[in-house]
Amino acid sequence: MDDSYLNKLFDISGNVVVITGGGGVICSTIAHGLARLGARIAILDLDIDSANKVAGEIVSTGGEAIAYQCDVLNRDNLSKVANQVFTDFKRINILINGAGGNKPQATTTINQLFFDIPQVAIEWVLNLNFIGTLLPSQVFGRYMVEQGNGIILNISSMNAFRPLTRIPAYSAAKAAVTNFTLWLAVHLAQEYSPNIRVNAIAPGFLLTDQNRFLLTDQSTGKLTPRGQAIIAHTPQNCFQKPEDLIGTVLWLLSPASSSVTGIVVPIDGGFSAFSGV
Repeated sequence: MDDSYLNKLFDISGNVVVITGGGGVICSTIAHGLARLGARIAILDLDIDSANKVAGEIVSTGGEAIAYQCDVLNRDNLSKVANQVFTDFKRINILINGAGGNKPQATTTINQLFFDIPQVAIEWVLNLNFIGTLLPSQVFGRYMVEQGNGIILNISSMNAFRPLTRIPAYSAAKAAVTNFTLWLAVHLAQEYSPNIRVNAIAPGFLLTDQNRFLLTDQSTGKLTPRGQAIIAHTPQNCFQKPEDLIGTVLWLLSPASSSVTGIVVPIDGGFSAFSGV
């Protein structure tokens, strides 16, 4: 083992990274981090303004990024976007399936019992998180099969390990993403190439726009009862930040994890390890 080997362990420079949901808080943070390390970034998002904003920020700091409007639930659209990405970048090395989210109508509240959650809301959450991971994996995975190598990284959630109260559809959808990650890792390695790897990260509790006011009081800034319960069950005694994901993502996308496939890595401050006692 020499210095050149160690220097290459975490080298992702020149790799073309496709990120769905790239205009969102989590994936835009990952995109910025990977671009600073020399990766070439394709920002895919249904909201083209958000995608353009992130791509513009990356370019303004000396990185390389192009924005694409993309609907992860429309296979024809995905295929057209993938073809354009390949035309622009000449290859596709990495896919990060970051599109996802929850819907208030699929959440139980004092005013909305589980029994009354509309089917359409449940389907919306399941489709966006699971189908929105499966379809891009089919479309972009084909390019990886043709070139004999590639990496797919999915975004699961702590809900997949320990389903949380109030969000049944989101918990079920992320559990599906976790199971699919393991299945796809085996399938691609056995049927096509052992050099195609599939893994996932499972972020813990981030103060994003989606859940900030479930965890903190909007008027006082203090923790809500839900926020207090999470902190009480998190050994590191804090919520996570989007920046906390970058190190693990870099490891899973780099040669340092060349023998790692079919795993889901919790990034949760110890939440999943704590029994509460």
